[in-house]
Amino acid sequence: MLWVAVSVAALGFLIALEVAARRYGEPGPITDQAREVIFAPKSGTVLYVSMALMMVVLTWRQRFIAVGAAIGIDIVFWLVRWAVDAEMMFGNGALWVTLACAVIAVTRRTGRDRVLLLKGVGLALLLVAGRKTGYTWLLITSKTRPVVLDQYVATADHALGNPSWLVGRMVAASGTVGAHVLEWVYIQLAVAAVVVALYQLRNVAVERRFPGHHLVRTFLVIGLLGPAIYMIFPVVGPIFAYGADGGHWAVADLWPDTPPPVGTPHSMLFDETTPRNCMPSLHTAWATAIFIHSRKGPLILRCAGAFWLIATLGATLGFGYHYGADIVAGVVFTLTIETALRSLDRGWDRSGIHLVVYGAAVFAGLLTSYRYLSVEMAGHPWVFGPLLILAMASVVYGYARTTRLWDRKSASVHLPEPRREPQPELV
Repeated sequence: MLWVAVSVAALGFLIALEVAARRYGEPGPITDQAREVIFAPKSGTVLYVSMALMMVVLTWRQRFIAVGAAIGIDIVFWLVRWAVDAEMMFGNGALWVTLACAVIAVTRRTGRDRVLLLKGVGLALLLVAGRKTGYTWLLITSKTRPVVLDQYVATADHALGNPSWLVGRMVAASGTVGAHVLEWVYIQLAVAAVVVALYQLRNVAVERRFPGHHLVRTFLVIGLLGPAIYMIFPVVGPIFAYGADGGHWAVADLWPDTPPPVGTPHSMLFDETTPRNCMPSLHTAWATAIFIHSRKGPLILRCAGAFWLIATLGATLGFGYHYGADIVAGVVFTLTIETALRSLDRGWDRSGIHLVVYGAAVFAGLLTSYRYLSVEMAGHPWVFGPLLILAMASVVYGYARTTRLWDRKSASVHLPEPRREPQPELV
C-alpha cells in the first residue's frame, strides 16, 4: 500500500509539473521522458545507471541478458541516427529494457516476484523522473521568482570569510587539470550515488526484498524538498550575481578576485533564464548523503565517499555556484532528512523526533539570519562565523550520537542468545 501511495503521489506531482511547464511554453517531465523512447536522450549515463538500479532484483543471467539487449538496441538507434544525420546519443536501449521489465512484471510474473520486479522498475524510473522534474523545477524558479536575495547571502558570507571567492581563486590557480577533475566530479554525482546504492542493494536478488532504508530514498527526498526552498529563498549564486556570467544583471564583475564590499543589501531583479537553485546547495546535500551512506561500506567505498564530498564542496564553491552559507544550510538540510527517513524506517522515538525538530529549527534559523541579520553578521564575523559553524556542528554531532545509539540497539536485538551447556543428568 505504501508503494501504491507513493506511486500515485509521484504521478500527481509529475502531472502538476507538466501543466506548469506547459504554461511557460516548455515540455514538462512526462513529455520530456516520453520523447526519449525514440529521440536522443539528454543523458544516456543516467538511463544506464537507472537500469543498473533496476537490475538489483534480477539474477546474474537476467542481468547479462538485460545489458546485452540494451547495448544491442542502442547500436541500432546509433546506426539509424548516423544514417539520417540526427543528434547522436546513447541510452534509449536502457530505457527500453527498463520499460520491458515493467511489462514482464505485469504479464509474466505473479506474487512476490511481480512486486519485487515492479519495485526495481519503479526505483529506476523514479531516478530518471527525478532528473526530469529537476529541469522543470529550475524553469519554474526562473520564471516565477524575478527577484533574488543574493546580496543578503553574500553579505552574510563575510562571517565565513567569503569562501567562494577564496576557493574560486584556488581553483583558478590549479589550472585546467584541477578544474576538469572538479567538473567531472560535479557532473557525475548521480553516478557516485548509484555506486553506493548498488553496494547497499547488492543482496536484494538473493533476499527477495529491499532494505528498509538506502541512499536512493534520501537522494529522491532531497531532490523533492530542495526546490521548495528555492521558491522561498531564491538565490542565483556568486558567478551570476557577482561575476561575468550574470551579464548586465550582475551587481558587478567581482568574482573571484574581489569580495563584495559590506553595505546595505537589497533584493535585486534578475533574468528569466538563470535558475534560482543556490539555497541550500543540493549538490552539497547529495554529496553529504553519499558520504553518510558510504560509511558502512568497505574501505575503498568509504574513501570514495569522502573524496566525493570534498571534491563536490570544492566544485560548488570554486566554480562560483554557491556561497559558503549555502554549504552550511545544505549539510543541516541533509542530516535532518536522513534522520527523518531513518526514523520512519525503524519507528519514531524521542531521540529521532528531537533531532528532526532541532535540525528543522536550525535550518530555519540559518535562512532567517541570512535574510534579516546579514549586516550584523558581516560586521561581527568573529562572533557569527563560529556560531554558524557551531550550529552546523551541533546537528552533525546530534546525528552521529543518535544513529550510533540506534545501531547499538539494533545490534543488541540481533545478538544470539548464549548457548547453554548440557546439564549432567542426575542419577
